[in-house]
Amino acid sequence: MLHYILEGLDAQSILLFLAVFLLIIDIVKNKNPKNFPPGPWGLPFVGNVFNIDTKHPHIYMGKLAENYGDVFSLRLGREKIVFVMGYQLVKDALVNQGDAFADRPCGPFADAVYGGLGLFLSNGYQWKKQRRFALSTLRDFGLGRKTLESVISDESRFLQEAIEEEQGKPFNPHLLLNCGISNIICSLVFGHRFHYSNNSFQRMLYMMSVIMHLEGSIWAQSAKDAAAGFHEENLVLCSLDLFIAGTETTTTSLLWALLYMIKYPDIQKKVQAEIDRVIGKERQPSMADRVYLPYTDAVIHETQRHGNTVPLNAPRMTNKDTTLGGHFLPKGTTIIANLTSVLFDKTEWQTPNTFNPGHFLDSEGKFVRREAFIPFSAGGRMCLGEQLARMELFLFFTFLLQKFTFTSTDGKQPSMEYKLGVVRNPLPFSICAVSR
Repeated sequence: MLHYILEGLDAQSILLFLAVFLLIIDIVKNKNPKNFPPGPWGLPFVGNVFNIDTKHPHIYMGKLAENYGDVFSLRLGREKIVFVMGYQLVKDALVNQGDAFADRPCGPFADAVYGGLGLFLSNGYQWKKQRRFALSTLRDFGLGRKTLESVISDESRFLQEAIEEEQGKPFNPHLLLNCGISNIICSLVFGHRFHYSNNSFQRMLYMMSVIMHLEGSIWAQSAKDAAAGFHEENLVLCSLDLFIAGTETTTTSLLWALLYMIKYPDIQKKVQAEIDRVIGKERQPSMADRVYLPYTDAVIHETQRHGNTVPLNAPRMTNKDTTLGGHFLPKGTTIIANLTSVLFDKTEWQTPNTFNPGHFLDSEGKFVRREAFIPFSAGGRMCLGEQLARMELFLFFTFLLQKFTFTSTDGKQPSMEYKLGVVRNPLPFSICAVSR
């Protein structure tokens, strides 16, 4: 019938008819189910792609929540994504209903690089088996034990030597910190570390950094038990996931820590005074010292909160029909639980927009754990390297502040600007490290 209609029209009319026809199809196909989360109107075919602030999407989402509520939707191309804001709703999704929100959505980047394999983007039976295997293997290799602590302590000394070679002159700390952190994963996966100047090592770190940026872009979205992913290709991709998750995020957290110490020299002095009082200037810090360094521990936690390293969290996907915040979410809905909205939740933090170590201290100066502190996400998909990252952050940060005083290169306040991929990285900066 469409053929006969088109025969009686001229070229201009045909184009107009086709445009209207496709528009109607787009509207019908993308009609929201009843009680689906609300959101702003978008353009036909592309939705809200051109409305998003690609440089500060986590902030843009906060503004949308003010208009549409803490569970709202955006259409990006053919896909509708639901954003979840605030600690209570994020906890409901990731913890209380963790099983329903356990899957990862597929996408062009994920399909091209991983093809459903790896630790981070796999789903179902394979994901459960690979995550369990990774955790048990990491424990066998020393995770949570003194053996791994000694590896981190040894690497801290190599990092100290590299910083001392700068002789107090300005330098960009990113490369050295990245090498130090990555060498911990190298020790676990390869059984040895690399010299910071090793070309192959440097190229690997660069490529991982590029992957993390591209993967977070708004435009990217033979074994006995083959179904569980125990084969060589998956081993390689799981190892890649360990390097990416275990290097970039921790390096970025340490970079923010140094920036905050430069920006707030009084806080840096208080940390150093506590370290000097508890540990001294010679003995190397150990994890056993953490309980006696409440202020230092609070500064590290506040760095993770305010530094907001993974602001949008990794996307999830519903594996069955469910409801959240009174809204219906059909099976296959992509969910982004906005960690920024949790770490800066006004109902959970006294001064959410201020760098304030007091968020993690009681009236007596003792360290206090906070439920809304979830920089590693929450639920079954929370970062499997959380224990390693916590150990690295404490040992590296404490050791660096024990050995050096960090200042800006020109006496001015450091820039707190950043670029955003999966990780919220501070823009390149230089610092001076003076031996204490």
